[in-house]
Amino acid sequence: MKMDKILEALDKVYDMTAFSNIAENPLFIVMYLLAFTLLYLGIVKKYEPLLLVPIAFGVLIANFPGGEMGVTQADSNGMVMVNGVAKNIYEMPLHQIAHDLGLMNYLYYALIKSGLLPPIIFMGVGALTDFGPMLRNLKLAIFGAAAQMGIFTVLLVALAVGFTPQEAASLGIIGGADGPTAIFTTIKLAPHLLGPIAIAAYSYMALVPVIIPLVVKCLCTKKELMINMKEQDKLHPDATQIKNMRVLKIIFPIAVTTIVAIFVPTAVSLVGMLMFGNLLKEIGNDTSRLFDAASNGIMNAATIFLGLCVGATMTVDAFINVQTLGIVAGGFCAFALSIASGICMAKLWNLFAQKKVNPLIGATGLSAVPMASRVCNGISTQYDPKNHVLNYCMSSNISGVIGSAVAAGVLISYLG
Repeated sequence: MKMDKILEALDKVYDMTAFSNIAENPLFIVMYLLAFTLLYLGIVKKYEPLLLVPIAFGVLIANFPGGEMGVTQADSNGMVMVNGVAKNIYEMPLHQIAHDLGLMNYLYYALIKSGLLPPIIFMGVGALTDFGPMLRNLKLAIFGAAAQMGIFTVLLVALAVGFTPQEAASLGIIGGADGPTAIFTTIKLAPHLLGPIAIAAYSYMALVPVIIPLVVKCLCTKKELMINMKEQDKLHPDATQIKNMRVLKIIFPIAVTTIVAIFVPTAVSLVGMLMFGNLLKEIGNDTSRLFDAASNGIMNAATIFLGLCVGATMTVDAFINVQTLGIVAGGFCAFALSIASGICMAKLWNLFAQKKVNPLIGATGLSAVPMASRVCNGISTQYDPKNHVLNYCMSSNISGVIGSAVAAGVLISYLG
């Protein structure tokens, strides 16, 4: 009799733990391995740790059964199951979402699904960005535009294999190599794919030191990689020189925001906040407190909650399926094609222009600032230790940030 009570007590303890659920569905172990892998990449390999660490931890805590930390995705009509009853989550007050679905759903629907955090992060990115290199070499901004071809190429391929237009656009935007842009676009167009698309976007951003050299090796010759940009500047100096860079840096964010607002209004939430953050930086002492808040406290808090919430969308049911594998494969193709498009544009430029361009500048038309530029500068100095192309790469790299945000605005405008 005592033994029966002991076994019954042990059985209750077993049911209280996550072991019973894990035994019923071993796929939870796959999610734990994914979380541990992302933590390893962020902590040990130092691949985008500010983003990968919170995302990975979000994946981890979301997949412990009974913890109620996973995000419950609503269907296309906004319906979710709450205790066996279908409810429209957009009609539920936030305190009820927290009570019925847990803390992470409260944060997700208040901060992520509302589209609040990506623009805030863009404001912080703008505050940390120096547009000087791009303004000094404005012609090189064309490579940032060319790199967006990867987005639209993969979009067309995704449509051909059965993705909806909204899903295809969300997949293609991974090619912009900008996590907040990918998240913002997916929230607007295909929120049910947010988890895998965010993981793919940030994972490939973290793997920039691996992917860029791979594509460059396939497409570029040693002679091309040894093109010295400083020598080209001496041989073919620019006809115009900027006399007052500070004034131009203040005018630039205002002008870009105005132009984008007129032609692509749906991109203003990203581009406008990017430029606002940059304007705070360039004004100087008069807005130093705002600049400090935008680039530190506000951005850091937004990054933490964004990472945790995105990771929490990656539950077993949402992640382990054929569609996710397609997203991972398609995301890599979009990323690689964006790099290749920039390189091909540089090659095309060199066919007609007297002033040659190192193809590595084209390879940095991504939004992965400044990692892509540092990687390409490292490749350049391998062939010639004196051939530093960092500032030139930053011109293309920074323009890619604007280009991907505008591309996202166009997609949302047409498909949203």
